Amino acid sequence: MTGLLKTTLGALATVGLLAGLLPTAQLLAQSTDDPSDTSVPNPYPPGTPMTMPMVVPTDLTNEAAAITQQFVGTLLPTLQLAMAAGGPLNAIEVCAVEAPAIAEKLSADTGWNVRRVSLKARNSSTAKPDFWETMGLNLFDQRQRGGEQGADINLAEIVAGEFRYMQAQPAAPLCLTCHGTDIAEDVRSALLRHYPDDMATGYTAGQIRGAISLRKSMP
Repeated sequence: MTGLLKTTLGALATVGLLAGLLPTAQLLAQSTDDPSDTSVPNPYPPGTPMTMPMVVPTDLTNEAAAITQQFVGTLLPTLQLAMAAGGPLNAIEVCAVEAPAIAEKLSADTGWNVRRVSLKARNSSTAKPDFWETMGLNLFDQRQRGGEQGADINLAEIVAGEFRYMQAQPAAPLCLTCHGTDIAEDVRSALLRHYPDDMATGYTAGQIRGAISLRKSMP
């Protein structure tokens, strides 16, 4: 990816219009990283012109961004209270219940499909990314390594008749107790009880550990 393209994409990302210029597949094709290691179906129809400019509705982008902020604004204080009340073991119990419940309530209240995804999923039954999400998460990793802050990294695109949006979730200091590189044994044991296939560890502060992913059928 050229330095000029990186600069241009970084500027556009700050206003949530990154994928308004090029489809995700084209952005990833210009990178040296290979995001194709996935077994899920490609959502782009055969023959999709990967260089055609795309128009991303600003109203849907803003609506999706507000929902992701609501998700974080609900879950974060809930986890902070759980940590204060009973430490990380209590926070694991609360997160296992509250995080999916928040996503489910937001989906019901807004009409969007709301979920969290990660390349290293904690709960593989709900957080495994599809093809588009996998490409987006790889792109998020590249952008974070290039110096962008996680809170500023997002992606919006129209794919197969759906409006899709992802907001990166960087690993904050609070997250590292259960997602970091130095996890206490009792915490690790509790994680394995709740998530036998847990892969969501080994992160350092600021790394992209996943994303909030939204989708909605276009009118």
